[in-house]
Amino acid sequence: MSIKNKLKTQAAVVLTSEGLHGARQRIAEVRRRLSGEPHTVQYFHDVADPYCHLSLQLLLKLQNKFDVQIEPHLISRPASDIQPLPTEYWQNSWADTVRWARRLGFAAPQQPAPSDAGFAQAEQRLAALLGDQDFASKALQISTALWSGLDIPEGAHSDPNVARRAGDQALAAAGHYLGGSFAYGGECYWGPDRLGYLDGRLATLGLGPSHPPIVPDYSEPFPDATGQELEFFFSFRSPYSYLAFDRVRDLATRTNARLILRPVLPMLMRGLPVPKAKSSYILGDCAREARRLAIPFGRISDPLGAGIERGYALLDYAEAEGRLPEYCAAFMTGAWAQGLDASTDTGLAEVVRQAGLEWQTAKTLIGTSDWRTWVEANQERLLQIGLWGVPSFHLNGQSVWGQDRLWVLQDLMRAQA
Repeated sequence: MSIKNKLKTQAAVVLTSEGLHGARQRIAEVRRRLSGEPHTVQYFHDVADPYCHLSLQLLLKLQNKFDVQIEPHLISRPASDIQPLPTEYWQNSWADTVRWARRLGFAAPQQPAPSDAGFAQAEQRLAALLGDQDFASKALQISTALWSGLDIPEGAHSDPNVARRAGDQALAAAGHYLGGSFAYGGECYWGPDRLGYLDGRLATLGLGPSHPPIVPDYSEPFPDATGQELEFFFSFRSPYSYLAFDRVRDLATRTNARLILRPVLPMLMRGLPVPKAKSSYILGDCAREARRLAIPFGRISDPLGAGIERGYALLDYAEAEGRLPEYCAAFMTGAWAQGLDASTDTGLAEVVRQAGLEWQTAKTLIGTSDWRTWVEANQERLLQIGLWGVPSFHLNGQSVWGQDRLWVLQDLMRAQA
């Protein structure tokens, strides 16, 4: 590993550490007290995002539970570098919102495509409510009408363009890029998956009770999925894929599902953009998720480029030896927790050893390109099921995206059993 890469790895260890995370939270509280500012939670609303209909219901629960001020913002639709395939993103968001609403006992959006005129009218009404103390409840009434195909409630209107510009600036300053997200004290929390972090943080500050949580913890028995096939799309460069990999293997084992591994190229190597704001948030989010899941994380050696190509060149060898899951797990652990540089023989040899394979055989395969046919077919399959990012899954005719959606897979298994 070069000195430059070693320095990057050491920097990643610090940036993802629990100590730095806690220090940032403490510093934010000191600054807030010194400035005399109240405890303020920012909320960012994209009127056209179905997730935001769900987030408004979470916002109302948050406001009722904690002694905090709510600072709402309207924001613009995501840029193309955030959502390279907007139609597919929207369809997945819609399906995922309905699943979450059912799980939480919330009202789900009732129609998938409000009119442009409906969106515009809703934005005008919401823009006029941004300073209202009852924003959450009034905004939810407007959102419910919008997503039910009903008339938007009458009331004051305001220019949403001005509000969106201010909201976009606030969202960028907070460090996020999507609607439905919350921000407090220098940290962002997107949707129901991450609200538990904010819930716990505010409770620790004595701003409200710690129980019950706004988003409950769920513990359900594993279903029997014998005969069901679970397709798992992942990338060696995706930290979320790393967090999901062993858990998905365990899920398949416990449920008797047949696991089909489908590696794909990282988005950047497929010509899909990953803006800095997104990559920065993902790193911090994966660090806190890894701590919650007790998964080692943070000693990172980015395999983008040569590391990926060398690593993928050994996929067929690993599969032929019956060690494909072990090899994939070893590679991602090496990249995201051990700082192993797969672009070097030293780093890749250690990955191969940990996977239970022979380096003398493996090193003769580096530089081959047969793997590209399989990976490209996996990428075509990923687009075919309406997704593009990883980790993604396809089970019983349904597409699912995200390392935090294993509960959806279990629900689909249970429904098919």
